[in-house]
Amino acid sequence: MSLPLSGIRIVSVEQYGAGPFATLHLADLGAEVIKIENFHEGGDMGRAVGPLFFAPGDSYFHEAFNRNKRSLGLDLKHAKGQEIFRKLVEGSDAVFDNLRGDLPAKLGITYAQLANVNPRIVCVHLSAYGRSGSRAAWPGFDYLMQAEAGYLSLTGEPDGPPARFGLSMIDMMTGTTAAMALLAGLVEARSTGRGRDLDVSLFDVAMHNLGYVATWYLNAGVVTNREPRSSHPSLTPSQLCRTKDGWLFLMCNKEKFWPALAEALGKPEWSTDPDYATFAARLKNRERITAELDAVLMTATTEEWMSRLRGKVPIAPVYDVRQALDNPFVAEQQLVLDFEHAEHGNIRGVASPVRVDGGDTHPRRAAPRLGEDTDALLEELGYAPHAIGALREQAAVA
Repeated sequence: MSLPLSGIRIVSVEQYGAGPFATLHLADLGAEVIKIENFHEGGDMGRAVGPLFFAPGDSYFHEAFNRNKRSLGLDLKHAKGQEIFRKLVEGSDAVFDNLRGDLPAKLGITYAQLANVNPRIVCVHLSAYGRSGSRAAWPGFDYLMQAEAGYLSLTGEPDGPPARFGLSMIDMMTGTTAAMALLAGLVEARSTGRGRDLDVSLFDVAMHNLGYVATWYLNAGVVTNREPRSSHPSLTPSQLCRTKDGWLFLMCNKEKFWPALAEALGKPEWSTDPDYATFAARLKNRERITAELDAVLMTATTEEWMSRLRGKVPIAPVYDVRQALDNPFVAEQQLVLDFEHAEHGNIRGVASPVRVDGGDTHPRRAAPRLGEDTDALLEELGYAPHAIGALREQAAVA
């Protein structure tokens, strides 16, 4: 069955997390993603990220980001490498990279440098701080963005040290944003016949994510800080709650849920108590409400409360990663998939979050070995076997 991006070819100079995560979305939806890997440096650095490895040059980290892709070992600094790259661009829809901001122009992969080969080519650049400005040549990673964009001041308990997200959330968000930008560029190119450059940076996305917190400060000077129990800054209860054996996260983020919770907990009087009856009153009395909720919820286990409250109020158990992936609802939704690796056998991974009516986003192939598709791609471009051999001898390809 066809997928929405079937027939789209993307040439991607990508490595590590944010870039491969962007093209993972696109590959899962049917796009042909050709990874350009610098074989002189061992290819995508994600191949060397532990702690779990199949073999030298292949890790579970790499598998998580690179299924459904093809790998071309190519030296973009070599004249022959540039020749091959430009031939690929001629028959492609988009070029993607997640390089340091000053590198795309140096490697000849901007729209201005490729438009004469393919005027419809869409060039998307994902960098740390953008391709212009004083930080264009700065390296940068997710945790740095979280630190500078204020995230660590918003995460954790008020009396604890600054804390980051447990995941590389800025990488993921920037990758998803870059995939959206690429698709927007393709829509325009199909309408006008011309591509363009589109830029997305970790820093810009980290700042954009501040959303309503930024709006509060920019318009009223309100600086949001960490709240006890990971609480919402203005809605109560919207926080962690203790149970007999662990924690729940409870979110009465609409007024209708507070009386529903009060009734379910056997405390109907809470819904009419003037100290608890409105968002403003509950916020003013947050400490009291937390103590009252603890007193009730600690009389039963997390699972017992889930059985009583699920579907009545917004509530979730607080799980570790094992519990999250072993959750029966995950199995019901078929969010964990099994697929075969030619060398390593069965691999399990998390499914694409996009569900396609009439299409199957089940992984079609595992992450490629470094240069696994070099010969096939070069043959598609018209290179004969002896010419491919010569390119290898010249260290232009691998």
